[in-house]
Amino acid sequence: MAISARALVHGFRAIVGLDHARDDAAAREAAAVDGVVPQVIVAPRSTGEVASAIALAAAEGLAVVPRGSGSAMGQGHAPARADVVLDLTRLDRILEYNPDDLTITLEAGVTGSTLDATLAAPRQWLPVDPPGVATRTVGGLAASNASGPLRARYGTLRDLLLGVRFVQSDGVATWGGSKVVKSVTGYDVPKLMVGSLGTLGVLTELTLRLHARPETERTTLIGLPDARAAQALVTAVLDSALQPTRFEVFDATVLGALGAPSAAAGVGVAIAFGSVEAAVAAQEAELAGLARGVGGTTLASSPSLWSRYAGQWQGAPAATLLTVGSLPARVGETLAAVAQVVDAFPTASLTCGGCAVVGSFRVLVSGGRASVVAEVVGRLRAVVSAWGGTVIVQGAPRDVRASVDPWGPVAADAFALMRAIKDTFDPERRLNPGRFVGGL
Repeated sequence: MAISARALVHGFRAIVGLDHARDDAAAREAAAVDGVVPQVIVAPRSTGEVASAIALAAAEGLAVVPRGSGSAMGQGHAPARADVVLDLTRLDRILEYNPDDLTITLEAGVTGSTLDATLAAPRQWLPVDPPGVATRTVGGLAASNASGPLRARYGTLRDLLLGVRFVQSDGVATWGGSKVVKSVTGYDVPKLMVGSLGTLGVLTELTLRLHARPETERTTLIGLPDARAAQALVTAVLDSALQPTRFEVFDATVLGALGAPSAAAGVGVAIAFGSVEAAVAAQEAELAGLARGVGGTTLASSPSLWSRYAGQWQGAPAATLLTVGSLPARVGETLAAVAQVVDAFPTASLTCGGCAVVGSFRVLVSGGRASVVAEVVGRLRAVVSAWGGTVIVQGAPRDVRASVDPWGPVAADAFALMRAIKDTFDPERRLNPGRFVGGL
């Protein structure tokens, strides 16, 4: 028999302490997920407390929504249920740091700024830089598969995550992966957790592979006449021996925001090189020659360029952020496709930029009703699907995500595999139910 609401909150308080399980109206409303108001907000301090809290929720048939900084709560579908919001920000300890091995184990609630401060003295870093990374939790970055310009050289968290401790939907704590860079082959549970939005398990600890910070890193900003020239430069760089740490291509709106003159060019590229001083200088010289060869102009670049660039994707709450998955060989066509959509929907403002190395773009859509934004998404999907591209709604108001499937079409065999994995990890649909592809 289910226990009463008051007995329920007392049960959670017995696990996490009197001050860390709340069911007052103000706290519940503040923790609402897409308008779905939870019964209780629980803030555990350890993996053991997370496990006990989830076990209690499972016994009572309650759905659990894990939350870190809350930066990605507008991603995916609205949850079907959100009985318990599990606030993981108190899991904020560095558990083990081995500078000589370039590995670190930490709790999921550690923020990017805390991690940076820990790694500053030995000049190491976790090279993951999505917008707002300083205040976002590492567990949230993994659960949402967030990335930024540094993926051009270092990949994403899928490439940097060695092991995870997570709690299953029945409250059992489990470890997957390894605490060393080399381990035996097998079922890669950590990679399953990356991007799963907490629908397979609640991350509590992560072991990460670190990198040494480059001795010198400098950025070159280039203006180009059009998308065709941008494609030519991308191709030339990728065919060369250059090794950029960041390689972003973007539209004229972003180029202007980075300080370029209003009439500088139609498309911009920012490329950073990180290494010893001599190697950086040599790569910059080679890049300048490649840029001239496609009609590019080198523009003044400020030290704050990358922070300003990140700020371009942190729009107003009513804005919609899309991730357009394309190909490096289709960079020019993707930019042109976005430009065509701008012309077709004058009431909506679009900003576009992304990683040239993998052909992944961000598109920020501001203005326009939800129905207009849905049409924008549909038009982009129709264009990029011609070469196997995808468009995902990375973050948007609820009415936008109700008007268009945030994930887009998924092949039947791929969805069947996702459903089978969900059935294995969360057969009762207790963890973030409904948020993922196809309502999983």
